[in-house]
Amino acid sequence: MTSAQVEAASQPRRHEASLTAALAAAGLTLLTLRLFVLASPSAGTLLAATYLILWVVFVAVPVHSIGQPVLSPALVVAIGLGGIASAPAPAGRPVSHAHGPEVLALNSLTAVAEEAFFRRFLYGRLLRFGTAAAIVISAVLFAAVHVPVYGVAVLWVDLGAGLLLSWQRWASGGWAAPAATHVAANLLAVIR
Repeated sequence: MTSAQVEAASQPRRHEASLTAALAAAGLTLLTLRLFVLASPSAGTLLAATYLILWVVFVAVPVHSIGQPVLSPALVVAIGLGGIASAPAPAGRPVSHAHGPEVLALNSLTAVAEEAFFRRFLYGRLLRFGTAAAIVISAVLFAAVHVPVYGVAVLWVDLGAGLLLSWQRWASGGWAAPAATHVAANLLAVIR
C-alpha cells in the first residue's frame, strides 16, 4: 500500500473522530450550561427544548453496535432499580422542589436525553477503545456534567450512577435499560 493509499484510508477515521469530538463537546456544553437556564422564568421551556434537541441529535448519529446482550434487559433494569432504590438520597443542592406533572415529565425527558448522549452516543463512539474505556469515560463525564448543577458533594453519587448506567449499557446491549433506570432515578429524586 502506498503512502497516498494509507492517507486516503485514514481520512474517514479522522473525519469520524473530529465529528465525535465536536458532537461530544456540543453535548457536554449544552448540559453544563443548563445551570444558567434554571434562573430564567422560562426555564422549563428552555430545558425541554434543550433536551429534545439532545435526544434527536444523539439518536440520529450512527454508533457502533456492541453485539449481543450479556443479560436480559429486564434483569438489567431490575438490578438498576434495586440499586437506585437502595441508595441513600444525596445531600447536594436540589434544582427544584416542585412536584407537578410538568416537573415529572421534564425530569423524565432529561433522563432519556442524557442517556441518548452518554450511553448511546458517547459509549457507542468510545467502544473502539474497549468496553472498560467506554464504561469509565462515559461515567466520569456523566458525573462531571452534574457537578455545576448539584455541587461537588454529589460527585461520587453521580459517578456511581454513571458506572451503573454504563454497566447497564454493556450488559443489556443497548441504551433503553439505562434510560429506564435513569428515568426512575430522576422521578425518585423528585418525590423524595
